[in-house]
Amino acid sequence: MKRIGLLSDTHHHMDDQILSYLESCDEIWHGGDFGTIAVVKPLLSLGKPLRGVYGNIDGADIRSEFPENLVFELEGVKVLMRHIGGYPPRYNPDTKKLLKEHQPKIFIAGHSHILKIIHDPVIDCLHLNPGAAGHQGWHTLRTMIRFSIDAGNIKDAEVIELGRRGRGIIN
Repeated sequence: MKRIGLLSDTHHHMDDQILSYLESCDEIWHGGDFGTIAVVKPLLSLGKPLRGVYGNIDGADIRSEFPENLVFELEGVKVLMRHIGGYPPRYNPDTKKLLKEHQPKIFIAGHSHILKIIHDPVIDCLHLNPGAAGHQGWHTLRTMIRFSIDAGNIKDAEVIELGRRGRGIIN
């Protein structure tokens, strides 16, 4: 069994509260828009595997470390991750192709800053968007998700509310 901490759209922000929620996780996944490599360093300091994709605001420092699309398998569950993907049934054309090609059980996207956990019965895939953990954007509530993957099963999902978005705060 693996416990996953999923966040996205940190937009240059990382704080001790986020890190404390990730301490109990076996892996950390980031759905893009890190902001800068400075956000990656505290995540790596937790000593856990970090998987992620770059987002539309990420520069060369992030793009040299993380791909646009990431496909992997963990505990018998295939995962597809990309920052801009849409959601069931409104996937963008590139995402539709990737979903058809890879047939994942979990599809992770960020970008919208809207937390979503939706099962797509047409392709039997769980769509996860953890919302935005950072302060930049139009969202009002900062969020992330923790869940477990155990022998092919996705379970114990919890939405974590990190508090209201501040204005102009960049850590």
